[in-house]
Amino acid sequence: MRAMAPALLIIDYNLSRVGDVAHLREYARRAYGLQTWLIRHHPSAHDLAMCDQVFDLDPLALDFVEQACQALGQQASCIRAGLVFSDNAVASGARLLERLGLLVDDAALAAGAFDKYQYRCSETARQAELAGTGLMLPAYVAVRSIDDLLGFAQGQPQGFVVKPMCEGNNRGVVRVEPGTDVRSAFAEVAHFVPQGVIAEQVIPYAREYSWDGLGELAFITEKVSASGRYPVEVAQILPARLNALERETLSRAGGQINRLIGQRHGPFHNEIKLSDDGTRAAAVEPNRRPAGMKIWTLARWVYGVDLYRAWVDSLMGQALPTTLGTPRCAAATVMLGVPEDQVFTAFAQEPQVLLAALLATASCHHLAPDELEAHHFTWLDPKPRLIHRIARDNNDFAAQVCIVLRNPAADIHAVVNTLRGQWLTALQAAPKSLKAS
Repeated sequence: MRAMAPALLIIDYNLSRVGDVAHLREYARRAYGLQTWLIRHHPSAHDLAMCDQVFDLDPLALDFVEQACQALGQQASCIRAGLVFSDNAVASGARLLERLGLLVDDAALAAGAFDKYQYRCSETARQAELAGTGLMLPAYVAVRSIDDLLGFAQGQPQGFVVKPMCEGNNRGVVRVEPGTDVRSAFAEVAHFVPQGVIAEQVIPYAREYSWDGLGELAFITEKVSASGRYPVEVAQILPARLNALERETLSRAGGQINRLIGQRHGPFHNEIKLSDDGTRAAAVEPNRRPAGMKIWTLARWVYGVDLYRAWVDSLMGQALPTTLGTPRCAAATVMLGVPEDQVFTAFAQEPQVLLAALLATASCHHLAPDELEAHHFTWLDPKPRLIHRIARDNNDFAAQVCIVLRNPAADIHAVVNTLRGQWLTALQAAPKSLKAS
């Protein structure tokens, strides 16, 4: 009987990461001769074509580990490395990899990187230890009824945030300002209550970053979020503008968060707010997976390191660098909206509106043609759908694009703001004939 080829096991992924899965597969095959096996609930035809073996299993099932071991059977001995690539699988996937004897971060603490309430409980349990670290611990409560929310609101004169306990992509996050209607906020999240809802004190810091990386390799990404009721992310920027004190505060906070969620070897994406004076920080939420919004792709342009390849290397026993070099450029992922509430249909081709917006942006900032590049333009959904002018979550945009700025004298923050405005102008001016039928 012919011996089976060694394999890399990928446990689940979000649909937006399909290109990253393909990148992992190609590198694992080329560098280490590994097949790629995938565990995913209701796999698509593309999954079946992309991976050498696919197992239809739900990582949220209570008996997921037992189901997976049974499905893998004796061929589990062929698995040389495994990685968890979705929030839904962060806890159950870690337990499976531990069962298989593979390198993985602490499974017992993994749920804190998925369940926001459980993470806040872990902060509370180590409150005395964290007191001297500069990490603020916001008040919080589990919300099972409107009475829970009304009671919590009485103790929060500065307002609060209510959101699902276990939901990514900024869906369902509502900021409730002082004096506004608590009942309407509850109505917006009521359908999440059976799965869990949490209310949290508003963190009184305006600036937000993410502490991103793999193993001991870390970098800091600057987040640009909308103000108002729906604090949706509109851009991610590298490198972050920080002085030495601010960088140290965020790094210290990021390290404390990783200890609370049991991260040591694998990827992390910890969202953190920073005080105006740069001395205190507060966790918004932790994640034990690569950052979204193509942050690892931005890092490849800015620092010259392919973190997806490094992830596979580390699983195969290779030592990783612990520091990154000097940034070679600036880069950002930018969300592109619509000028008014509308049922929007994606264009049939790479849109002329993007080119027009880029040219106008470059002109506004006196950039040469090769100093502003656009990559990975993506319509978020090609089907007709309602999009709000004021986005309510990260899917409430028309498109997403990555930009690279190679002029060190230009401010990428200003470029991002100009691009988002020029996109709206170009979108309004686009002829109807460009749109798909």
